[in-house]
Amino acid sequence: MTVTAARYEPGTLVRARGREWVVLPESEPELLVLRPLGGSDDERAAVLPDLEDVASATFAYPDPSDAGNASRAALLRTALRIGFRSTGGPFRSLGGLAVEPRPYQLVPLLMALRQDTVRLLIADDVGIGKTVESGLIAAELLAQGDANGLAVLCSPALAEQWQRELAEKFGIAAELVLPGTVRRLERDLVGAQSIFDRYRHVVVSTDYIKRPELRDQFLRGAPDLVIVDEAHSCVLDDSNSGGRSRMLRHELVRRLAARTDRHLILVTATPHSGKDAGFRNLVGLLDPRLETIDLDLVEGRELLARHFVQRRRVDIRSFLEDTPFPEDRDSTERAYRLTGDYRSLFDDVVAYARQTVRDPIGGQVRQRVRYWSALALLRALASSPQAAAATLRTRAANADATDAAEADALGRAAVLDLPDDETQESVDLVPGADTEASAGPERRRLLAFARRAEALAAKGDAKLDLLVKEVKALLGDGFNPVVFCRYIDTAEYVADRLTAALGKAFTVGCVTGALPPEERMERIRELTGDPKRRPVLVATDCLSEGVNLQEHFQAVVHYDLAWNPTRHEQREGRVDRFGQRAPKVRAVMIYGTDNRIDEIVLRVLLRKHEQIRRALGVSVPVPDRSDDVLQTIAQELLLAPDTPEQLTIEGLGVAHREELHREWDSAAQREKKSRTKYAQRAIAAQLEEVKPELAEIRASLGAPDEVAEFARAGFAALGADVVANGDGFDATTGMLPLPLRDAFPAGYPATLALRRELPTPARAAHLDRTDPYVAALARYLLESALDRTVPADQRPARRAGVMRTSAVAKRTTLLLVRFRLHLTLPTRAADAEPRRMVAEEARLLAFRGAPAAAEWLPDGEVAALLAATPSGNVLPEAATPLLERVIGRLDAVTPHLDATADGLAEALRGAHIRVREAAGQRVRRQVAVTAQKPADVLGVYVYLPEAN
Repeated sequence: MTVTAARYEPGTLVRARGREWVVLPESEPELLVLRPLGGSDDERAAVLPDLEDVASATFAYPDPSDAGNASRAALLRTALRIGFRSTGGPFRSLGGLAVEPRPYQLVPLLMALRQDTVRLLIADDVGIGKTVESGLIAAELLAQGDANGLAVLCSPALAEQWQRELAEKFGIAAELVLPGTVRRLERDLVGAQSIFDRYRHVVVSTDYIKRPELRDQFLRGAPDLVIVDEAHSCVLDDSNSGGRSRMLRHELVRRLAARTDRHLILVTATPHSGKDAGFRNLVGLLDPRLETIDLDLVEGRELLARHFVQRRRVDIRSFLEDTPFPEDRDSTERAYRLTGDYRSLFDDVVAYARQTVRDPIGGQVRQRVRYWSALALLRALASSPQAAAATLRTRAANADATDAAEADALGRAAVLDLPDDETQESVDLVPGADTEASAGPERRRLLAFARRAEALAAKGDAKLDLLVKEVKALLGDGFNPVVFCRYIDTAEYVADRLTAALGKAFTVGCVTGALPPEERMERIRELTGDPKRRPVLVATDCLSEGVNLQEHFQAVVHYDLAWNPTRHEQREGRVDRFGQRAPKVRAVMIYGTDNRIDEIVLRVLLRKHEQIRRALGVSVPVPDRSDDVLQTIAQELLLAPDTPEQLTIEGLGVAHREELHREWDSAAQREKKSRTKYAQRAIAAQLEEVKPELAEIRASLGAPDEVAEFARAGFAALGADVVANGDGFDATTGMLPLPLRDAFPAGYPATLALRRELPTPARAAHLDRTDPYVAALARYLLESALDRTVPADQRPARRAGVMRTSAVAKRTTLLLVRFRLHLTLPTRAADAEPRRMVAEEARLLAFRGAPAAAEWLPDGEVAALLAATPSGNVLPEAATPLLERVIGRLDAVTPHLDATADGLAEALRGAHIRVREAAGQRVRRQVAVTAQKPADVLGVYVYLPEAN
């Protein structure tokens, strides 16, 4: 019989194409928009009722003759809850997440919900979980229909990590747009399509797409939701430093921000590098008024608070609950002294450096070139003999400078660890010390130094010997270390020595800027892939930002001191972060007591930084004039009249140092005050208001242990061989029912590797409700239980059952009920139509006695009933008649089910109102929720007291 959609209200059941569907609000009389019962919006279908048979459907009670035991009943209950994708709670995205956000991670989401167009800077400390926070906002905007697509702009080294996090944790499948993927993506384009027209969600290399010819194409097709990772690298300060690359990144993000209806989320752990102009330009991307407004006034603070969230570790301690997060960071210093030939070479190089810096030949320009070359050489020699030799053989970066300003700019970029480096991809190259245009005495002298440095590798190196000792101690205490070096040559030298010193029980890997960004994570996966050999990673600062190393590493060794404390914080943040399971992480700084360079950095910057961090509980960026102070002290050191062995920093640059430390202390006090200014404090209190919704969502979706046990029992019941393995199990697929295997991803393996912990090993799946294998299992168990035509051995879940148990003193009936609810919700745009949707909720209800005289159990007793264990079997010839009597009289409980449905509708309406009001919206009159009746009784399970 053919009918029209005009007969159906949203939420009603129809039967078409051999299955039951729910009618959705988008339906028209000529076109029904349907969603499978219990399915997700991704499974929607359109049906033309004039061409296809569509009939009203009612949901039948269970068949009394098709009963199962307690375990089969539990499978159905869990399959229903895990398989749900269309719950009606106010946080629409949480039902599809594989990660359970902690309360503090919901603060940015609540801030986003306050805005019609989301403009937010998430500037939480390194390791707190900014990816989760920004991903949560993106998932919610997409789930609510407030955004149609997503682009993540990030470093090419982090692109695969972003893609994996979006897919594994948020169910967002994004394409990588990198130089190596573009040609493949372009093969599927049609006509004049661009990549950004074709693909809804993309992860894009910022440095690739910033080029003007590609930038304009991206801007034309960019989606309405953009996340910019490491956003501090995309803004300019008043010095206009950073070069062309930074200018192009800034222009790209500025033009993205210019479209006022585009959601823009900026992510960085260093929003303020000590330069106020850079911070103002950053927040000005969100609201142009923030570039100039006085932030000391209430009006300015309130405006910033709407767009800026920054929490330090001390702010979120009380919200951690059971979140893996280190309790403390144990930082230590380890000193060494130069010996033998290394000592002799260093003294000779210092003498040479002081001589060249004082040489007036060539005028001021050549003198500045020689100064930076001398400083580069001293820094490289303090790093390693290999770095020194490479520097001595490499032409200085500023050798061809035409004026002193250019010589200083190029020298600073090559030698110092500037927060505005042109790009992180060149940060680990040796700077070069050869300033001569042709062969001559100076070049021969440098080459002689280079040969002496190369010869040191076969002799004693006190610094490297100390490292070997420290790494062995860390490994002995159970810490796998990441050793950070300044230069590629040093990292390779260190990795070779550690490989020889540690033996076959450990595996040493080296990751530097010599590797293309896309290969670095693969190298780390190879390093950590052997469970029998503990890993030691040697890396340069190409891995100091954004890369997650907390799964396999618990310590950081600074083999070379960074000349910017922020870089140390970034290095340590690779392991000291959200998800680190070690209760304590370690950080070791190795420094030379007699190489002068380390002493300057340690005294002027690093110890002061650590002192403030320990006193305040947070890291405060070094004032931007710190580079000038370092230069002044180094210059005085090179120009001092003392002999090399007498050189120390005592008395050098005293006034500059003291002024820098006063500025730093002042900045620390401002930071202390600012933590009371912004939005997170008020919103943290508002989190209390939405805790009931969060708790209910967690309970309804199933705990991780419950999901894991469900998957294990479900696969085993369907004929898979299930074997425990590590933190999960392996399950064979050969004997599984064909319809279930057809629902698996293409190319599924003969044996599934399923694991509890993220990130999962290569070729393993994560045991969460959104994993495609777990989701397919839940769907199959539910649908096969509802279809009596499926052979009994292929449908282990049962809709009915009888068991005896000591948990009841009187006959008790447990009902598994599915409720359908019709919601009308406000949209962000004031002139837009309200959003209408149909949601489903599952509940367990129980009563004592007969249906006509039901004594309904409170929720606590229902929960206890689920834990009841059977004490005896009930034979089918006894179970079937009993179920026939109970099920045959279930119409008597319909009024209670209807009342429960109305109560759920009212509670759901209240939840939506609470969450929106916590986000600053006033929508009480715009939220409506009504129940679709009658509810579906999916399961009927009778508990009998033990026989006398």
